[in-house]
Parts: sequence; structure tokens; C-alpha cells
Amino acid sequence: MPSASTFARLPDRPDNKVTIYFNGEAVGASEGDAVAAALLAAGHTSTRATPVSGAGRGPFCMMGVCFECLVEIDGEANRQGCMVKVREGMQVRPMSGARQVSGVAHD
Repeated sequence: MPSASTFARLPDRPDNKVTIYFNGEAVGASEGDAVAAALLAAGHTSTRATPVSGAGRGPFCMMGVCFECLVEIDGEANRQGCMVKVREGMQVRPMSGARQVSGVAHD
């Protein structure tokens, strides 16, 4: 559930609105926003769960270094939300657990 966000938009920014969907819920965004920025502005501070404890994690560095903003975008897992710009109708889902690598046996 989203909570109040301290993330604020600049007042002089053009405001062309698009709608993305986070876990099926409509989220208003501005054209040019990164997915992570749009989610933070809407109060969604957790975008993934850690594989070890299941604790919620969310965007941190906003420049593609920390990988805390990993989400599934339009069916493609492990996308960095801070590096992908929103587009109308985009489907975003939180990531949960460890990434699965195809062709590698897990014992």
C-alpha cells in the first residue's frame, strides 16, 4: 500500500500525463519520468523483496548503480526501474526472490 512520499516534482516541469500499472494498480506519471521516479512519486517505496529475508527494498541511488529498484516491466524481469522511462500502459510488477538463470542447475 502506498504511503505519503517526500519525493516531489519540480514545479516548472512539463506535465504530459501517462498511466502505468504497478501490480495492476493505475499509477499516474509524467512523460519522461523513470519508472522508479513515478513509483516513488505515487508513494510506492518498495519495488522488490530480497531473496534471503523477503524484506522490501526500493529505489535508492536513482542512477543505475545499486540495483535496488529491480522490477518486471511488460513481462521482462530484473529491469532497473531508474533506467527505464515510462510509457503509456506499461505493466510493472515487483520482483520477488532470487533471479533464475536458465541452463544453470541449482543444488
